[in-house]
Amino acid sequence: MKQEARFDGKWVLRTNTRLSARNVALKYKESWQVEHTFRAMKSVLETRPEAIRGHVFCSFLALMLKKELYRRLEESGHSFEWAQIKQDLMALTETVIEEQGERLAVRSQCKGVCGKVFQSVGVAIPPHHPRALIPFLKSKNVVPRKSNSGLCY
Repeated sequence: MKQEARFDGKWVLRTNTRLSARNVALKYKESWQVEHTFRAMKSVLETRPEAIRGHVFCSFLALMLKKELYRRLEESGHSFEWAQIKQDLMALTETVIEEQGERLAVRSQCKGVCGKVFQSVGVAIPPHHPRALIPFLKSKNVVPRKSNSGLCY
């Protein structure tokens, strides 16, 4: 037991490859990420046994996209935690207002790392123009009313 206690807090990897210790550790970390992604996707998709093939495909695709995102972020000089990226991207919303055949899309404000993520992958986000709503709504004869938080339409 004393002999095993010296490994507490460390991992020991044993392999029959000729990879360096660093590369073995990186490959192990990648396999852990695959398992983690698989578990996360399984809960999202509520996979049934007959859908395993699709589940594996989605998990693999998600992992590849995540790796590509991290590569592009690194290329741009950024390093963000996955939880932070996910949280900030999930907070971005778009509202489409449709009235008499006309449509106006307004997005929420980019918060945190969201803008830098989009910039790193070369995706332009539509401008954030909540004031663009005013002429649109006025053209539809929508009259503003006062509320505690300002004007409401």
